[in-house]
Amino acid sequence: MSETTDHRAAGAAGTASPLSPGSPEAPGPRAGFAERAARLDAGDPLAGLRDRFLLERPSDGDAAVYLDGNSLGALPAGVPARIAEVVEHEWGRLRIRSWTEGGWWQAPERIGDRIAPLVGAAPGQIVVGDSTSVNLYKALVAAVRIAQEGAPGTLGGSGAAGPAGAPRGAGSADGAGSADGQVGLPSAPAADGPLARAGSLPRPAGAGGGGEGSGPPRDEILVDAETFPTDGYIAESAARMTGCRIRAVPAAEIGAACGPRTAVALVNHVDYRTGRLHDLPGTTAAVHAAGALVVWDLCHSAGALPVGLDAHGVDLAVGCTYKYLNGGPGSPAFLYVRRDLQSRFDSPLPGWNSHADPFGMAPSYAPADGAVRGRVGTPDILSMLALEAALEVWDGVAVEDVRAKSLALTDFFLECVAAYVPRGRVECVTPAAHAERGSQVALRCEDAEEVMRELIARGVVGDFRRPDVLRFGFTPLYVGYADAERAARVLADVLAERHPGGGPPGAGGTGGGLPGAGGPGARDTAADGSHTTPGGSQATPGGPGTGSGA
Repeated sequence: MSETTDHRAAGAAGTASPLSPGSPEAPGPRAGFAERAARLDAGDPLAGLRDRFLLERPSDGDAAVYLDGNSLGALPAGVPARIAEVVEHEWGRLRIRSWTEGGWWQAPERIGDRIAPLVGAAPGQIVVGDSTSVNLYKALVAAVRIAQEGAPGTLGGSGAAGPAGAPRGAGSADGAGSADGQVGLPSAPAADGPLARAGSLPRPAGAGGGGEGSGPPRDEILVDAETFPTDGYIAESAARMTGCRIRAVPAAEIGAACGPRTAVALVNHVDYRTGRLHDLPGTTAAVHAAGALVVWDLCHSAGALPVGLDAHGVDLAVGCTYKYLNGGPGSPAFLYVRRDLQSRFDSPLPGWNSHADPFGMAPSYAPADGAVRGRVGTPDILSMLALEAALEVWDGVAVEDVRAKSLALTDFFLECVAAYVPRGRVECVTPAAHAERGSQVALRCEDAEEVMRELIARGVVGDFRRPDVLRFGFTPLYVGYADAERAARVLADVLAERHPGGGPPGAGGTGGGLPGAGGPGARDTAADGSHTTPGGSQATPGGPGTGSGA
């Protein structure tokens, strides 16, 4: 394999910082970066995966650089024909027979098993259907019910990060997001308003704890303070439903904040605004050590990096499929329930699809066994089968290789930005450390909305989050190094035209003059392009590059 594109070696540890432009060893002008990008792309073992998508060729005059796969993934090439087949044959000719002959009825679990290896789960633990918000509501309420009926200290998983011997806060990383990333959830309910009402509801009959010698009741839900707003809304509703109070704390402090009253913690694996990767193994272990459960939101990590749900003993998780899994706009979400918790999973939304005898039409509800319990009503077959076809792009692809290329791409992009953009024009709010970085780069700049609008007009598609963040999502299945170099070059041109003067291009370096991107973790990249150090918002209507997905 070419030394310039050994992504797995280059992204494994992440202990050094890129060279700061202006140093004696720094790369040359723009031509040097463009040449390096061409060499990297030529030797990239994942480069051919781009052909599995319906995208313009880089040689096309109107080809766009698409860096918004963290909002909506590109269209896999096999999806249109599959949807046509479903519409014309399965729906058009077989009609109702397709529920059995076409495998429609089993689709939620079958597709869940296809997603499972991408998030580190064994088969039989993931069901596909509904939206992320609906699945999150199911997961949170069910987790509280499990915690309230179970003995404290017995709720953790059987995986490597279970509660036995796990110190509180073990393995935690600095996951606190920027202050402006918070959604305003107070650390304690106010005197009035929905959070106060959530804390004042009576505890359901049979809730665990509170009896003599049994310890306090498990009546608290912890929420990542920088969470995507909808997660906060759902958590508030789940708290009202279960008689819990809700408390928001920074993601890095979730483990330490768990106490004897905590029922469940809700954490985002990757911060949707900054791209910060939170410590899933350490946080899960710490929550389990406190006798509570944890629900992870994988919307910005599923399909972008290894998750390890089973290995780390995660209790429940949810995620969308229209970002890095490329399932299409509004494609169904997924719900993970660890196998040993499935018999205790008490959904707040019981439906006929999750009934033990769905066609028996019994007046009372009896839940089915296994992951099927996560179903509610009739699945959206067209979207679901489009997702199934989209997942074929992962055939023969290891998510570890995707992660390594993601880190190499984002390292290279940050290096180009540092070399091209005058000092002080942008601030990187995405961590440089590989262990703390997802698959996006977020840059804060003045007039960010107008800047993104101009970038899109010039063929570089990212997105904008209020008030001042440019987001660039790197999907290694179809994004290359030339894309990263072009995006940085066009960004520099737009900023130079909007604000003439200032420091010369290359005056700011990642880890130095590019504020916010410093610190350990980015791979050292030599001038010849070789890797010298082994390494590892809510949508805003009317704004450029914003869509239905965070």
